[in-house]
Amino acid sequence: MTQQSSSLSRRGLVLTGAGGAAALLGSALTGTATAAPRAPGTRAARAVAAGAALQPYASYWFPDSLPSGDPGEGITWRSLKEWTAVGDQDLAFNTATVPLADRFTPVPANGTARAHQARIAPLVSFDHTAGNPSQGSATADYYALTHWAYIDELVFWGGSAKEGIVLAPNAPVVDAAHRNGVPVLGTVFLPPVHYGGDPRWTRDLVQRDALGRFTLARKLAEIAAAYGFDGWFINAETEGGDAALAADMHGFLRALRAQGASRGMRTIWYDAMDSSGDVAWQGALNSRNQRFFQDEDGKVADSMFVDFRWNRQTLAASGRLAETLDRGRYELWAGVDVESNGWNARPDWDAIIPGDGDHVVSYGFYRPEWTLNHLPRDRTPGQFHAADDRFWSGEGLDPTQPDPKAAWRAPAVAVADRSTVFALPFATTFNTGHGLRWYEEGAVTSKSPWNHLGLQDRLPGRRWAVRTTGRRPDVSLDFEAAWRGGSSLLVAGELDAPATVELYATRLPLGRNTVVDITHRAEEGPVRVELAVALHEPDEPGAPLRYTCLPAGTVRPGWTTATVRLGSLGGGTAHALGVRLTGQGGRPVKWRLGALAVREGPERPAAPAHLRITDAEQAGGKVALRFSWRRSPGDVRHYELHRTLPDGTRRFLGGTCGTAFYVPALERERGERAALFELRAVGELYSASGPARTSRIW
Repeated sequence: MTQQSSSLSRRGLVLTGAGGAAALLGSALTGTATAAPRAPGTRAARAVAAGAALQPYASYWFPDSLPSGDPGEGITWRSLKEWTAVGDQDLAFNTATVPLADRFTPVPANGTARAHQARIAPLVSFDHTAGNPSQGSATADYYALTHWAYIDELVFWGGSAKEGIVLAPNAPVVDAAHRNGVPVLGTVFLPPVHYGGDPRWTRDLVQRDALGRFTLARKLAEIAAAYGFDGWFINAETEGGDAALAADMHGFLRALRAQGASRGMRTIWYDAMDSSGDVAWQGALNSRNQRFFQDEDGKVADSMFVDFRWNRQTLAASGRLAETLDRGRYELWAGVDVESNGWNARPDWDAIIPGDGDHVVSYGFYRPEWTLNHLPRDRTPGQFHAADDRFWSGEGLDPTQPDPKAAWRAPAVAVADRSTVFALPFATTFNTGHGLRWYEEGAVTSKSPWNHLGLQDRLPGRRWAVRTTGRRPDVSLDFEAAWRGGSSLLVAGELDAPATVELYATRLPLGRNTVVDITHRAEEGPVRVELAVALHEPDEPGAPLRYTCLPAGTVRPGWTTATVRLGSLGGGTAHALGVRLTGQGGRPVKWRLGALAVREGPERPAAPAHLRITDAEQAGGKVALRFSWRRSPGDVRHYELHRTLPDGTRRFLGGTCGTAFYVPALERERGERAALFELRAVGELYSASGPARTSRIW
């Protein structure tokens, strides 16, 4: 990695968390991988300081040898070599359960985006290495990534010489990504010596047993299988190696790939160590590092993240070399550093994704969570999503009308979006995976802010494509009201002409009994609403979709659900879904879409069984609990846990896609002899099963 950066956030030693838990923020891939620094008292520091014995956290390890001295407060040093599934007390809380969805590529929304060429892999730090809760937390201030349509795979970036250098992704991130067809990889980070790295950790990683087998390659594959994620990003930047160590690393990569081959596990190699064992970032695929990507026996790593030193010549040569090795040039990711400047970064875009020709290679964003971290500390979820939409869609916030002259070449300008919406039933409540409150059928059932990406819905990929001959309304994900979850879709503006808001690229089969339920309300209006269905894709990229519009009623204040029957369309396939809105007399409108469901009949999942409290910790009049249950038969989207209060109302405690859940700091309600709990399975149409019940006597 280049040594020319002046960003203190990427170079300095930053102390965060209670008790001075240290986090080194290194230069791009050469420093300690943590989230952006937060002052003591923020959620990350509180998580470390609280130290509740039952709170499960995302897992992290050292390969074998542990650092000298004692770990900081809230940090647990663990040996990867000693890990076993049986001995992992938090495994049930860290296991992702959503299968990796298939997806398709529709005709691109504009004439500059190219299908089946460059792809995007972001390296994202969702939180600190230590103290990252396994199943979300009680804050809406979270990097709730939603632009999965442009992402090919995601690296759960982290690791620290003070905490641990092997980091497994937590389940909510994996579940959300898998729902959108995106694989997630954990990180093995061997840091430079001046950032605390130790050459023995590299030797530990590639150690062999008495039979010559790479012990930790098998262990990494076992962890990925047990936790439900998709592979590993290997970043070997610790100096002091030699050719023998490089040979061992090459053998380790081969063994790692072989261990995970049966379940499609992926490996990404970072351009750092070369074949001499030295750390010598090339900014290219070349003879000094190609052995870690491809050797005479075939594939060694599935892809390579090319260090930020690249230029036009090295990327062009890298692509050509990949093809001479019978590999695809888009299996190379050119690093684009956005940690410090976000959309103000100025890489040589034409070296990667020229606007007037085929793409050269793929590219990888380093730390796109800048869209959250650059905002002031009193930021809101709405501000974050507005920034994130601009990062991925461009300043104009409409992928159908890109600005090819913009300095920031947003992904939507260059890369074709993808979708997983091709099977019935399909439903969304426009829930982003975090919120200021939790809503059920429009009513607040928890007043606490929250985040849990595993509860995130599949969200519109093209944000925000609007077709109108008049003024363009504002479209956003809004957190002031919701039908279910924490957010809804809000359209606001002066509609002096009908406006079609395009929502989903789909390939949904349509039959005589197919219906679409639209749950919506007008806060300013009234608004006439039509369901827009495109039965064919456009003939070429950027051409408009031709919609058939079916009436869904004129809405006023108050949630209402309109059921639109699609039998009149005569079958076929829905290639896109949207809504057409018409105001009255050009007056301002404010229309909220709370839910959209495409179905052929009702759905109700089976109830979970054997709900029980497996552990409890009580102090200061509060109790923390661990729950477990047996998975419901059939298809289940996720599970929701409620507490039944003495007055008969239910309070939402949280949800998860797995079969274990942790609840912190419950207090006794007035007149309550026992705390009563109900667990329900939730299906794809958000219908809930009957409850499983348990209680705890105070």
